[in-house]
Amino acid sequence: MWGDRRAGRPSLPLPSLLLLLLLSRGSALHHEELFPYGESWGDQLLQEGDDESSAAVRLAVPLRFYDARFGSLYVGTNGIISTQDFPRETQYVDDDFPTDFPAIAPFLTDIDTSHGRGRVLYREDTSPAVLSLAASYVRRGFPRSAGFAPTHAFLATWEHVGAYEEVRRGAPPSRELNTFQAVLAYDESDTYALFLYPGNGLQFFGTRPKESYNVQLQLPARVGFCRGESEDLKREGSYFSLTSNEQSVKNLYQLSNLGVPGVWAFHIGSRFPLNNVRPATVGGDLFTAHSSAPLQHSFSHAAALESDYSEDNLDYYDENEEEVEYPLGLPEEAPNGHSRIDVSFHRKADAGPSGVDQAAPLPHPTPSEWPIYPEAELSTLDPQTKEGASLGEVETPDLKGQAEPLDQTGTRSPVPPEDNRESLAPPPQGPPPYPEHNEEAVPSEPDVPAAPPEGEVILPSHPVPGHIPPLSRGRYVVGTEDISPNAEVFTYNAGHQETCESSHDQCSRHAFCTDYATGFCCHCQSRFYGNGKHCLPEGTPHRVNGKVSGHLHVGPTPVHFTDVDLHAYIVGNDGRAYTAISHIPQPAAQALLPLTPIGGLFGWLFALEKPGSENGFSLTGATFTHDMEVIFYPGGERLHITQTAEGLDPENYLSMRTNIQGQVPYIPANFTAHVAPYKELYHYSDSAVTSTSSRDYSLTLGDSSQTWSYRIHQNVTYQVCRHAPRHRAVPATQQLTVDRIFALYNEDEGVLRFAVANQIGPVEADLGPAPVNPCYDGSHTCDSTARCQAGTGAHYTCECAPGYQGDGRSCVDVNECATGFHSCGPNSVCINLLGSYRCECRSGYELSSDQRSCMLIAPPPNPCEDGSHTCAPTGQARCIHHGGSTFSCACLPGYTGSGHQCSDVDECAENRCHPAATCYNTPGSFSCRCQPGYHGDGFQCSPASSSGLKPCEQQQRYAQAQHAYPGSRLHIPQCDDQGNFLPLQCHGGTGFCWCVDPNGHEVPGTQTPPGSTPPHCGPPPEPTQRPRSVCERWRENLLEHYGGTPRDDQYVPQCDDLGHFIPLQCHGKSDFCWCVDKDGREVQGTRSQAGVTPACLPTVAPPMVRPTPRPDVTPPSVGTFLLYAQGQQIGHLPLNGTQLQKDAAKTLLSLHGSIVVGLDYDCRERMVYWTDVAGRTISRVSLEPGAEPETIINSGLISPEGLAVDHFRRTMYWTDSGLDKIEKARLDGSERKVLFHTDLVNPRAITVDPIRGNLYWTDWNREAPKIETSSLDGENRRILVNKDIGLPNGLTFDPFSKLLCWADAGTKKLECTLPDGTGRRVIQNNLNYPFSIISYADHFYHTDWRRDGVISVNKHSGEFTDEYLPEQRSHLYGITVVYPYCPTGRK
Repeated sequence: MWGDRRAGRPSLPLPSLLLLLLLSRGSALHHEELFPYGESWGDQLLQEGDDESSAAVRLAVPLRFYDARFGSLYVGTNGIISTQDFPRETQYVDDDFPTDFPAIAPFLTDIDTSHGRGRVLYREDTSPAVLSLAASYVRRGFPRSAGFAPTHAFLATWEHVGAYEEVRRGAPPSRELNTFQAVLAYDESDTYALFLYPGNGLQFFGTRPKESYNVQLQLPARVGFCRGESEDLKREGSYFSLTSNEQSVKNLYQLSNLGVPGVWAFHIGSRFPLNNVRPATVGGDLFTAHSSAPLQHSFSHAAALESDYSEDNLDYYDENEEEVEYPLGLPEEAPNGHSRIDVSFHRKADAGPSGVDQAAPLPHPTPSEWPIYPEAELSTLDPQTKEGASLGEVETPDLKGQAEPLDQTGTRSPVPPEDNRESLAPPPQGPPPYPEHNEEAVPSEPDVPAAPPEGEVILPSHPVPGHIPPLSRGRYVVGTEDISPNAEVFTYNAGHQETCESSHDQCSRHAFCTDYATGFCCHCQSRFYGNGKHCLPEGTPHRVNGKVSGHLHVGPTPVHFTDVDLHAYIVGNDGRAYTAISHIPQPAAQALLPLTPIGGLFGWLFALEKPGSENGFSLTGATFTHDMEVIFYPGGERLHITQTAEGLDPENYLSMRTNIQGQVPYIPANFTAHVAPYKELYHYSDSAVTSTSSRDYSLTLGDSSQTWSYRIHQNVTYQVCRHAPRHRAVPATQQLTVDRIFALYNEDEGVLRFAVANQIGPVEADLGPAPVNPCYDGSHTCDSTARCQAGTGAHYTCECAPGYQGDGRSCVDVNECATGFHSCGPNSVCINLLGSYRCECRSGYELSSDQRSCMLIAPPPNPCEDGSHTCAPTGQARCIHHGGSTFSCACLPGYTGSGHQCSDVDECAENRCHPAATCYNTPGSFSCRCQPGYHGDGFQCSPASSSGLKPCEQQQRYAQAQHAYPGSRLHIPQCDDQGNFLPLQCHGGTGFCWCVDPNGHEVPGTQTPPGSTPPHCGPPPEPTQRPRSVCERWRENLLEHYGGTPRDDQYVPQCDDLGHFIPLQCHGKSDFCWCVDKDGREVQGTRSQAGVTPACLPTVAPPMVRPTPRPDVTPPSVGTFLLYAQGQQIGHLPLNGTQLQKDAAKTLLSLHGSIVVGLDYDCRERMVYWTDVAGRTISRVSLEPGAEPETIINSGLISPEGLAVDHFRRTMYWTDSGLDKIEKARLDGSERKVLFHTDLVNPRAITVDPIRGNLYWTDWNREAPKIETSSLDGENRRILVNKDIGLPNGLTFDPFSKLLCWADAGTKKLECTLPDGTGRRVIQNNLNYPFSIISYADHFYHTDWRRDGVISVNKHSGEFTDEYLPEQRSHLYGITVVYPYCPTGRK
């Protein structure tokens, strides 16, 4: 280091060093080229350790970070600087950005400097040498800041620091050590940060979480900045992240954003508005840009840090190479303050024949050189910033030194003059904006356009996913190798096209895959139809599930609704479509009656096809977008409807999302709407279908009728596969014929219904009625699961759809599993479905990509067998394998400790041997030997001769014999005249006295020292301990729930010395008190207000103070939502599909003084039920507005926890861990019955399968945890699971998948099994501390005590998808889901 690091050899003067650094970069940054540091430079040394932080460093001048000023800084061991002291490392080291506190992180990971493994140094500096070097870096990275002259700098250096490692037997510490540096240069107006990473300075790239529970997981280091918590607690603070995976961390020392490998510069604070950190942008690849050779290889500003490369393939400059000027451009910060930026590098390519490098890097164009893209199109393409990236955020490398904007036809526009390069204004000759949305063409997913001429790059002008370079993670990328619409970096390369061999799993299982010259396409098999990626059987009914949201003005009245349910049923063989939408507010539902196109989409999609015609699903498959614009006459109201198809679910139901916005005419209540049969034309072009038509509708009430009209423009966009020649010609125009139109709103049910019958065919002249084949008008007699095939005239035949058999007029399901007509492979189980089947793998196997065959799941390594465990040596401990890579350690008998460390137990100190025997301790064991004059095994000794001496006399004689030996201090027992031990014994040599029992054993606690009064030794007192009272047991149970120490506002029962309830009870230290009877129940009318203490003596009448009213239920929104218990309240968390709508979360019900644990929902009467361990009650409340809670059970409970409602049988079940019981009762609390009261230790979770009549519960008995089951009447009780479980807190039964699933806080796993205990599999093995769990759709939701929130987990992948952390942090208990209907499940 400078000073103490480089003593003994001359130092380069700073100006010379700067020239070497900035002008002639030949390799990565050398260690000696860091900013000077060391104790000789005035650095302070951070205390060594695993999680240390410095004292506050008071700055001479406040430093600006984002738009705030801070007067002090803290430096932490873990590669981080903050403006406030750090929380415990477990709260931020293993989490991704953003942090909850301000953070400047040059290398945030779990670092440990214990035992001399490196050091952390820091200081504030004002020396000219340091300030000059910092200013030069800043000016190079931010040319517009040429006048920046820092007045102060803060430096922090991590030198040769190591990663935290778990101690393993015989394993030396890792030799992988890192060195890096952070420099903050600032004046009164601005702050810039420099991160420096010397070559070979990063030898480890991340660390393993301390709480990974033996899961082999390494988290890459985080590099970036966080503003910290925003004042708006519902909005994350701004943050900026430079790294995203291990490769991007590895590349830190080899890349740069200002031209010096290993040096990174950022503008992090300003007195002017700075929504987020701005990185340096000069060149982006300054150490390679020197050639203008034709571009033959990909140049990606996006993938640089994530690219895999070494020093050998870096193209650094050479001292003699010519310097290149770089156009400048400053990207704007992300609009919501979240950014992830990766900075480019370039791979060295082989030189061409002339010696010119064929892969010369290119400088960056300024924003003024980019093609114009409408902001609305760009704003949807940046998943990392969550709100989209605007044009100013992105960067792009130059092509041949200049990026030339394109006009609409793909030709190049003139290059703007050099002096305009820094302008953000678009070039005067740039292309016009894109056409309207309904004129766009959406390409297919595997589409590859024709390659341009060699060396030429064309920027396509189509704003669609397949044709526009994507904006991903704040980056703008143009390449020339591959194109893939789902990749982060789009490049062209015909040599890397996808083929059926590698990509056939993208096709439907009812499709075949065909390779073509430019790629592959999927085609539906015979008797199925669709686009190949989605295929459905011909002739069968189809179903649609979805959500509808709307923001309408009905007349002048605004009406809003969110995620109400949509269900549609389509009879495939006659084109009838029935649609039902629930819970739309009455004014909107009444006004939408004439809009039959809402359900008419499904009619067009599955319309009956006339010869030579195709319905919509044959073209679009299950992913498309349907846009409608409706103009009403005569009022001119406009309405926009967007319907987005999101694929098929596992049951082949189409998933649909609908959004309705605009204004509709008001229709009074009780009016009915009638729409006459009509025909409309659909025009087909590549990837798009359009239709424009007018409709008349009449509104009728009694004899009154009025006729109105509207004009409708429709546009359907979808993806096609362009690799195949057109295998079937779709007419440019087709005619949809719609009749049997029906629209109805039932206010009592709250359901809006549409019905239409649809045929698609060629355009027909209106020549009057013509004979129609029964297949086309629905008058045929084919079965609803059969396909009608038209013949000549009125003749037709019926053919059962695939998966059914019969004569066509009567079809029954084919059981493919029983007949063997299935393709499930070995080790799989065939499950029959209506019209189809499904393959499921046996335990230990998983489905391969073809969804038919099963592959063996390779067992994970067993640490207990391969020796990678951390248990004590074999002779001291045993390793217990729990599955996967998890294990535990237990000391062997004779040893004590954690299992990782075991020490010998001195059994001799525990008096294991007979009093007349001598004990000998050995490692892990001991032995006993009878004393002379006795015989036996040492555990039982008896006198050697039949002298008739009593034990006291025998021991006395033995001790007297031992006394003859010099130095013996053996106590000689004192015996009475009958030969029994005297109760008081005193040692003749030491003076200690003590009491003994009749066997001569010392009574604990009676020994007195020499010179003190001997103890009084009498007969032992009679046992007087009474059993614990109800008050005492309740008190102990609540204290356990509170974690041992209650808060000031938490209720703990007060008991007297005899265990009775004290008449006056209060909430903690508050003034809210009340009187109770002898059973602890509140005396009505005695609850006090603040400052008033009720008189609870029987002789004094209580004051006339009315009890505090409990608040009404806050009305929940319609749709599906979660309810969770959080202490004294029940929270409401809506779902958007399966996504958590965190911004709409609210408190449903506040229950002062309660601890709500169990929670469940009765879908028939819309009632919420809960258990309260503080009040020892079970209560319920209706979800109707204004409803008040009702206590239904208030006696005979100690600690009611788990609760389950059977909505079929109108029964509830609960567990009581205080009484160790499981009980049931009717939902009104009547007919109460104890089901089980034996073989229970800590019963907690309980769930019910009402369809099959089974009850399931968990017992987290730490000695023998288990999951049990029985019938709903308590018959046939049996253990379902008792192996490899720890603390099964949460339990749920999914009526749709028929799986029983549990969350285990001991093993940290989420597991599922079939109802009979077979087919057990792990969904997720890295939970924190789950408490309760519920299943809905394809997700699990569980409450977590480590995160104090609700966590969502995908059922199929096991991935954590989201979490909700309430603003008020405290433990969450039960959780349940509220459906808008009762789930039926399947038997």
